Amino acid sequence: MKHMYRDIHYKFKWNGASIDYKDLGEISYSLIKEGKSYQKAMGEFLLDWIDKNDYIPVKTSGSTGEPKEILLKKQNMVNSAKITGSYFDLWPGQSALLCLPGDYIAGKMMFIRSMVLGLELDWVPPSSTPLKDSERCYHFSAMVPLQLENSLDKINHIKTLIVGGAPVSSDLKAKIQDKMTDIYETYGMTETITHVAVKKINNGAKDCFETLPNISIEKDNRNCLVLHAPNLNNERIVTNDIVELVSNKEFKWLGRYDNVINSGGIKLLPEQIESKLNSVLNQRYFVTGLPDDLLGQKLILLIEGKQEDDHLSEKIKTLQTLKKHEVPKEIIFVEKFVETINGKISRRDTLAKIQSI
Repeated sequence: MKHMYRDIHYKFKWNGASIDYKDLGEISYSLIKEGKSYQKAMGEFLLDWIDKNDYIPVKTSGSTGEPKEILLKKQNMVNSAKITGSYFDLWPGQSALLCLPGDYIAGKMMFIRSMVLGLELDWVPPSSTPLKDSERCYHFSAMVPLQLENSLDKINHIKTLIVGGAPVSSDLKAKIQDKMTDIYETYGMTETITHVAVKKINNGAKDCFETLPNISIEKDNRNCLVLHAPNLNNERIVTNDIVELVSNKEFKWLGRYDNVINSGGIKLLPEQIESKLNSVLNQRYFVTGLPDDLLGQKLILLIEGKQEDDHLSEKIKTLQTLKKHEVPKEIIFVEKFVETINGKISRRDTLAKIQSI
């Protein structure tokens, strides 16, 4: 039997209270009127969920451009929840933790999954330390890498954790290898209603993403990923993510097409170089290209804050993993990176900032 978006599982609980569809109106108004900012955002979302439209307006993150509003079909959001439940073997009555803000799709979908699958959802204020005051154990949760980093002492309280919003660093991956929690890095976007592929990063870690059920993939002539997810989006989704296809269900993410640097005829993928630099850098950083008369673009390294290591340049040059053309030609320190509305580094705007100085 098809689960419709007005159906709420009878086992769904929110902070210990049983909730059905008719309760959502009163709850949403209360959150908007009396709640804190993160609660108001969820209240507005719930108000949209129970209105007469069959779609929800949501904001994209703005990671690769200006944030924009798009419309997602409510039934497709339900379908996404069912796919996640099937992949991770989630059952009615299991517990879930929502520690993400409700402004964006990741937080919204944790709520939808719980309503659809009949999970008992605890909702805590979004913070960088979501497990600090918690002693309860959970079957399922979602975090960003910073939250995982700050929760390592209690992360075994969660059975299955999905991590998204930004790539998981090699340093953080090393720290989770002895954890009992099954931790997955996710691949997805607002247009795909959060994740459409996941990669196990501990306890039998994988080196490629595996798509969720009923999702197929291919590459275009730029070597960028193309997604076919009929239950989530009626149109094929052409991404700007350069990938290596391992099979018709698996791929390796290599970097963003719009970040590619052409230096002396060699195409450099910043994300691949950044992962190699992780072992010698403990500040926020990224690599990008600046115009150069000889090379077309020269590779530069931008680091947030002040210089902390006088020997950094020498350490980078001696990294065995870096190829000769992957060594930055220049290192620039920036007092503060420009961020998107949800806290991600805006490469484009940070680069424009230093070029205007």
